[in-house]
Amino acid sequence: MRIGILGAGGMADALGTQWARAGHEVMISGRDASASAARAATMTAEATRAGAVGAAAEVAGAQGGVAGSDVPVAGVRGEVVGVRAGSWAEAAEFGEVVMVAVRQAGLVGVLESAGGTLRGKPVIDVANAEGPYDPAHPIAPLIRDLTGGHVVKAFNLCHVDVWRLTPPVFDGRPLAVPLCGDDPAALAAVRTLVADLGCTPVDGGDLDRAMLLEATAAFMIGLWFGGADAQAVLPPVAYSGV
Repeated sequence: MRIGILGAGGMADALGTQWARAGHEVMISGRDASASAARAATMTAEATRAGAVGAAAEVAGAQGGVAGSDVPVAGVRGEVVGVRAGSWAEAAEFGEVVMVAVRQAGLVGVLESAGGTLRGKPVIDVANAEGPYDPAHPIAPLIRDLTGGHVVKAFNLCHVDVWRLTPPVFDGRPLAVPLCGDDPAALAAVRTLVADLGCTPVDGGDLDRAMLLEATAAFMIGLWFGGADAQAVLPPVAYSGV
Protein backbone atom coordinates (compact mmCIF):
# COMPACT_ATOMS: atom_id res chain seq x y z
CA MET A 1 0.00 0.00 0.00
CA ARG A 2 1.26 3.53 -0.74
CA ILE A 3 0.92 5.78 2.30
CA GLY A 4 1.32 9.54 2.07
CA ILE A 5 1.87 11.35 5.35
CA LEU A 6 1.24 15.05 5.76
CA GLY A 7 3.76 15.72 8.48
CA ALA A 8 7.33 14.77 9.38
CA GLY A 9 7.17 14.84 13.17
CA GLY A 10 6.88 12.17 15.82
CA MET A 11 3.65 10.52 14.68
CA ALA A 12 4.80 10.45 11.05
CA ASP A 13 8.10 8.94 12.18
CA ALA A 14 6.66 6.31 14.53
CA LEU A 15 3.75 5.07 12.41
CA GLY A 16 5.46 5.57 9.07
CA THR A 17 8.51 3.58 10.16
CA GLN A 18 6.35 0.68 11.34
CA TRP A 19 4.42 0.64 8.07
CA ALA A 20 7.62 0.80 6.02
CA ARG A 21 8.92 -2.15 8.03
CA ALA A 22 5.73 -4.03 7.14
CA GLY A 23 6.46 -3.50 3.44
CA HIS A 24 4.32 -0.45 2.65
CA GLU A 25 5.61 2.44 0.55
CA VAL A 26 5.71 5.65 2.58
CA MET A 27 6.22 9.31 1.68
CA ILE A 28 6.39 11.99 4.38
CA SER A 29 6.18 15.76 3.96
CA GLY A 30 6.99 18.80 6.06
CA ARG A 31 7.65 22.52 5.94
CA ASP A 32 11.43 22.05 5.72
CA ALA A 33 12.35 19.88 2.72
CA SER A 34 15.88 19.10 3.93
CA ALA A 35 14.67 18.15 7.41
CA SER A 36 11.98 15.92 5.89
CA ALA A 37 14.57 14.20 3.70
CA ALA A 38 16.78 13.58 6.73
CA ARG A 39 13.84 12.18 8.66
CA ALA A 40 12.95 9.88 5.75
CA ALA A 41 16.52 8.52 5.68
CA THR A 42 16.40 7.84 9.42
CA MET A 43 13.05 6.09 9.06
CA THR A 44 14.40 3.91 6.25
CA ALA A 45 17.38 2.88 8.36
CA GLU A 46 15.21 2.07 11.39
CA ALA A 47 12.65 0.14 9.33
CA THR A 48 15.43 -1.89 7.74
CA ARG A 49 17.02 -2.61 11.14
CA ALA A 50 13.70 -3.65 12.66
CA GLY A 51 12.99 -5.87 9.67
CA ALA A 52 16.32 -7.62 10.12
CA VAL A 53 15.62 -8.16 13.82
CA GLY A 54 12.22 -9.63 12.96
CA ALA A 55 13.70 -11.99 10.41
CA ALA A 56 16.29 -13.21 12.93
CA ALA A 57 13.57 -13.76 15.54
CA GLU A 58 11.47 -15.77 13.10
CA VAL A 59 14.43 -17.97 12.13
CA ALA A 60 15.35 -18.56 15.77
CA GLY A 61 11.77 -19.39 16.63
CA ALA A 62 11.52 -21.87 13.77
CA GLN A 63 14.72 -23.55 14.96
CA GLY A 64 13.62 -23.58 18.59
CA GLY A 65 16.40 -21.20 19.54
CA VAL A 66 16.69 -17.67 20.86
CA ALA A 67 17.30 -14.72 18.57
CA GLY A 68 20.03 -12.22 19.22
CA SER A 69 17.43 -9.72 20.38
CA ASP A 70 14.35 -10.03 22.55
CA VAL A 71 12.50 -7.32 20.63
CA PRO A 72 9.12 -8.73 19.56
CA VAL A 73 8.05 -7.91 16.03
CA ALA A 74 4.47 -7.54 14.85
CA GLY A 75 2.56 -7.14 11.65
CA VAL A 76 3.13 -8.60 8.23
CA ARG A 77 6.73 -7.94 7.26
CA GLY A 78 7.59 -7.34 3.65
CA GLU A 79 10.60 -6.03 1.79
CA VAL A 80 11.42 -2.60 3.20
CA VAL A 81 11.06 0.13 0.60
CA GLY A 82 12.96 3.32 1.37
CA VAL A 83 10.82 6.08 2.91
CA ARG A 84 10.65 9.11 0.64
CA ALA A 85 10.11 12.80 1.32
CA GLY A 86 8.14 15.27 -0.77
CA SER A 87 5.97 18.34 -0.64
CA TRP A 88 2.51 18.41 0.89
CA ALA A 89 0.98 18.06 -2.58
CA GLU A 90 3.36 15.25 -3.58
CA ALA A 91 2.62 13.21 -0.45
CA ALA A 92 -1.12 13.72 -0.91
CA GLU A 93 -0.87 12.59 -4.54
CA PHE A 94 1.43 9.65 -3.71
CA GLY A 95 -0.73 8.00 -1.09
CA GLU A 96 -3.48 5.51 -1.72
CA VAL A 97 -4.10 6.29 1.94
CA VAL A 98 -3.06 9.64 3.40
CA MET A 99 -2.43 10.34 7.08
CA VAL A 100 -2.77 13.87 8.41
CA ALA A 101 -0.21 14.28 11.19
CA VAL A 102 0.32 18.02 11.58
CA ARG A 103 -0.39 20.36 14.46
CA GLN A 104 -3.90 21.72 14.68
CA ALA A 105 -2.71 25.32 14.28
CA GLY A 106 -1.33 24.64 10.81
CA LEU A 107 -3.92 22.13 9.69
CA VAL A 108 -5.96 24.30 7.33
CA GLY A 109 -2.89 25.70 5.57
CA VAL A 110 -1.37 22.26 5.05
CA LEU A 111 -4.58 20.84 3.62
CA GLU A 112 -4.89 23.79 1.27
CA SER A 113 -1.28 23.22 0.14
CA ALA A 114 -2.05 19.54 -0.48
CA GLY A 115 -4.57 20.59 -3.10
CA GLY A 116 -7.61 18.61 -4.20
CA THR A 117 -5.88 15.25 -4.53
CA LEU A 118 -7.32 13.95 -1.23
CA ARG A 119 -10.86 13.90 -2.59
CA GLY A 120 -12.27 10.39 -2.48
CA LYS A 121 -9.20 8.92 -0.72
CA PRO A 122 -9.01 7.31 2.72
CA VAL A 123 -7.64 10.03 5.02
CA ILE A 124 -6.47 9.13 8.53
CA ASP A 125 -6.86 11.83 11.15
CA VAL A 126 -4.60 11.38 14.20
CA ALA A 127 -4.91 14.92 15.58
CA ASN A 128 -5.95 16.12 19.01
CA ALA A 129 -6.83 19.62 20.17
CA GLU A 130 -3.84 21.68 21.30
CA GLY A 131 -5.74 23.45 24.03
CA PRO A 132 -9.02 22.97 25.89
CA TYR A 133 -11.19 20.64 23.82
CA ASP A 134 -13.93 22.49 21.95
CA PRO A 135 -16.80 20.13 21.08
CA ALA A 136 -18.24 22.76 18.76
CA HIS A 137 -15.21 22.45 16.46
CA PRO A 138 -14.22 18.77 16.09
CA ILE A 139 -11.19 18.13 13.92
CA ALA A 140 -12.25 15.09 11.87
CA PRO A 141 -15.31 16.66 10.17
CA LEU A 142 -13.20 19.74 9.40
CA ILE A 143 -10.67 17.58 7.54
CA ARG A 144 -13.51 15.85 5.68
CA ASP A 145 -15.06 19.16 4.63
CA LEU A 146 -11.73 20.65 3.54
CA THR A 147 -10.49 17.65 1.57
CA GLY A 148 -13.50 15.69 0.36
CA GLY A 149 -11.67 12.60 1.61
CA HIS A 150 -13.09 9.58 3.41
CA VAL A 151 -11.83 10.45 6.88
CA VAL A 152 -11.11 7.82 9.54
CA LYS A 153 -10.26 9.01 13.05
CA ALA A 154 -7.63 6.74 14.61
CA PHE A 155 -4.37 6.56 16.59
CA ASN A 156 -5.13 9.68 18.67
CA LEU A 157 -5.42 8.06 22.10
CA CYS A 158 -1.75 7.12 22.63
CA HIS A 159 1.53 8.93 23.06
CA VAL A 160 3.86 8.67 20.08
CA ASP A 161 6.21 6.33 21.98
CA VAL A 162 3.48 3.69 22.10
CA TRP A 163 3.50 3.54 18.31
CA ARG A 164 7.24 2.82 18.36
CA LEU A 165 6.68 -0.45 20.25
CA THR A 166 6.90 -3.62 18.18
CA PRO A 167 4.23 -4.56 18.98
CA PRO A 168 2.20 -2.48 21.48
CA VAL A 169 1.17 -5.35 23.78
CA PHE A 170 0.42 -4.81 27.46
CA ASP A 171 -0.02 -7.67 29.94
CA GLY A 172 -0.39 -10.03 26.99
CA ARG A 173 -3.14 -7.99 25.32
CA PRO A 174 -2.53 -6.23 22.00
CA LEU A 175 -3.47 -2.56 22.08
CA ALA A 176 -6.98 -1.91 20.74
CA VAL A 177 -7.32 1.01 18.32
CA PRO A 178 -10.81 2.52 17.89
CA LEU A 179 -11.72 3.71 14.39
CA CYS A 180 -14.48 6.16 13.50
CA GLY A 181 -15.44 6.65 9.87
CA ASP A 182 -18.24 6.44 7.32
CA ASP A 183 -16.66 4.75 4.29
CA PRO A 184 -16.34 0.94 4.37
CA ALA A 185 -13.34 0.84 2.01
CA ALA A 186 -11.47 3.50 3.98
CA LEU A 187 -12.16 1.69 7.24
CA ALA A 188 -10.95 -1.60 5.73
CA ALA A 189 -7.67 0.03 4.63
CA VAL A 190 -7.06 1.51 8.09
CA ARG A 191 -7.89 -1.82 9.77
CA THR A 192 -5.10 -3.37 7.72
CA LEU A 193 -2.67 -0.69 8.86
CA VAL A 194 -3.71 -1.18 12.49
CA ALA A 195 -3.14 -4.93 12.22
CA ASP A 196 0.29 -4.31 10.68
CA LEU A 197 1.29 -2.63 13.94
CA GLY A 198 0.31 -5.74 15.89
CA CYS A 199 -2.78 -3.95 17.25
CA THR A 200 -6.48 -4.81 17.17
CA PRO A 201 -8.85 -2.50 15.23
CA VAL A 202 -12.10 -1.72 17.03
CA ASP A 203 -15.26 -0.30 15.42
CA GLY A 204 -15.96 3.05 17.06
CA GLY A 205 -18.93 4.04 14.88
CA ASP A 206 -19.36 6.61 12.14
CA LEU A 207 -17.41 9.84 11.75
CA ASP A 208 -19.89 11.80 13.84
CA ARG A 209 -18.57 9.83 16.81
CA ALA A 210 -14.99 10.99 16.15
CA MET A 211 -15.70 13.93 18.45
CA LEU A 212 -16.06 11.39 21.26
CA LEU A 213 -12.59 10.02 20.48
CA GLU A 214 -11.19 13.54 20.56
CA ALA A 215 -12.94 14.28 23.86
CA THR A 216 -11.72 10.95 25.30
CA ALA A 217 -8.15 11.89 24.43
CA ALA A 218 -8.51 15.26 26.14
CA PHE A 219 -9.95 13.62 29.27
CA MET A 220 -7.41 10.77 29.47
CA ILE A 221 -4.41 13.01 28.82
CA GLY A 222 -5.51 15.10 31.77
CA LEU A 223 -5.61 11.99 33.96
CA TRP A 224 -2.17 10.83 32.79
CA PHE A 225 -0.62 14.22 33.46
CA GLY A 226 -2.18 14.08 36.91
CA GLY A 227 -0.37 10.81 37.57
CA ALA A 228 -3.43 8.53 37.36
CA ASP A 229 -3.45 5.13 35.64
CA ALA A 230 -6.14 5.91 33.10
CA GLN A 231 -6.32 2.28 31.99
CA ALA A 232 -7.61 1.36 35.45
CA VAL A 233 -10.66 3.61 35.05
CA LEU A 234 -12.74 1.00 33.20
CA PRO A 235 -13.46 -2.57 34.36
CA PRO A 236 -12.86 -5.67 32.20
CA VAL A 237 -15.63 -6.45 29.72
CA ALA A 238 -16.95 -9.28 31.92
CA TYR A 239 -17.89 -6.63 34.50
CA SER A 240 -19.12 -3.96 32.11
CA GLY A 241 -22.80 -4.84 32.43
CA VAL A 242 -23.08 -5.98 28.81
